[in-house]
Amino acid sequence: MKIPRIKAKHFYHTGRILFWFFMGAFLSLFFILSFSFLIFKTIYQNSVYPGVMINGVNFGGKTEQQVQSYFDKKNLSVKDVNFVFTSSDGVATASAGDISYGYNSDLLASQAFTLGRTNNILSNISLILQAYINGINLPSSYTYSQDSLSRILLPLTQKINKQPVNALFTFSNGRVTAFRMSENGQAVDLNALDTQLLSKSLTAMSGQKGSVIIVPLPIATIQPDVTTDKANNMGIKELIGEGHSTYYDSITSRVHNIVLATSRINGVLVAPGETFSFDKTLGDISVYSGYQQAYVIQNGHTVLGDGGGVCQVSTTFFRALLNAGLPIVDRTAHAYRVGYYEQDSPPGFDATIYVPTVDLKFKNDTGHYILIQGVTDPANYSMAFYLYGTSDGRQVTISKPVITNQTPPPPPLYQDDPNLPKGVIQQTDFAAWGANVYFTRQVYKDGKLYLNDKFVSNYQPWQAVYLRGTQ
Repeated sequence: MKIPRIKAKHFYHTGRILFWFFMGAFLSLFFILSFSFLIFKTIYQNSVYPGVMINGVNFGGKTEQQVQSYFDKKNLSVKDVNFVFTSSDGVATASAGDISYGYNSDLLASQAFTLGRTNNILSNISLILQAYINGINLPSSYTYSQDSLSRILLPLTQKINKQPVNALFTFSNGRVTAFRMSENGQAVDLNALDTQLLSKSLTAMSGQKGSVIIVPLPIATIQPDVTTDKANNMGIKELIGEGHSTYYDSITSRVHNIVLATSRINGVLVAPGETFSFDKTLGDISVYSGYQQAYVIQNGHTVLGDGGGVCQVSTTFFRALLNAGLPIVDRTAHAYRVGYYEQDSPPGFDATIYVPTVDLKFKNDTGHYILIQGVTDPANYSMAFYLYGTSDGRQVTISKPVITNQTPPPPPLYQDDPNLPKGVIQQTDFAAWGANVYFTRQVYKDGKLYLNDKFVSNYQPWQAVYLRGTQ
């Protein structure tokens, strides 16, 4: 059915009127709202928009400076709250005022003032309306001077902070010529401290004058660039045993021989399953291999001989083997009790060697290489052996020595010596009590008894000998 022409023309005309009516109404409303918004912005040109709150406090109508002053005043009220920073190396104390701890007044004032003042007009209108109708609550922000805190903590951090140590493992001609275990470093974790310190803000800002807040210093572990595992592939990664001894009152030649013999054992690698021979490793002991004359036990007498003092080295090495829980295949005690070996140890913890017939041997049953490190300190008359490898968890128990059948030394013996001036007396042997000594060692592995040893020493009573000059 056809619509009459007059009706179609009527509908078109009515539609045009309605369109322009609503368009005019929209434009009028737009201009009214825009004008109102401009007036609103003019009124609050230098102040925070209504309904903008910080931590529940309404700052609408306040200037940026007034907001800042409000929080600055709050900070003054807590300047005497004390923070105590604790660690195993000591403590440090700082007041909130010392480190400018408190509300971040600059930031909070800026956030409150700039809300609704971005370059996006629609976003601004939305935020202003939201603040005006329902309010917008901004969270508190806190700050402190990291530079001031660092200066206060400096004496403590200098004790705590430690640089990591890279491992050193130099292998040459079947020996380790340079060795150093890696060590982790540590430092105060400043990021964690920052988080921890700011987490105390509510407590601090509500604290009374003189109140104390404990802050444990967080410590971060710093890994070295080169760990021991990276430095070698032989399983040498930890200390598995050590032995020590002292040799006070040793003559110069004896000290020389101790240092030389230790250097010849130092750096040796013992392969898995290998039986180590002290004699074989040490090699020739004579003036031709660098040794000097010092007192040795020979044919039942103490006499000057090449390499005197080497048994100080074997004794110290024996103690390291005991401590490491390694199987000791061959060990011989001295003929009599030598004073050097009882300076820092009870009797029985010594081992003599005499190349090539009397040896000290052990077996490497750890399944990994063992590195021997010998250290001498001639200035303090001390030495040590350190054994490095891979621990299999073995635990060592060593008993105290049992001393029986003690017998006094024979009377002193005086021998005429035509090479000494008349009236001069020189002691060449020292008296020592005889005794039977034994101690036991139990080595446990995986909770079971792995080794059960008994080490016996039968010391003869020893006579003091004096040379009497007759020249």
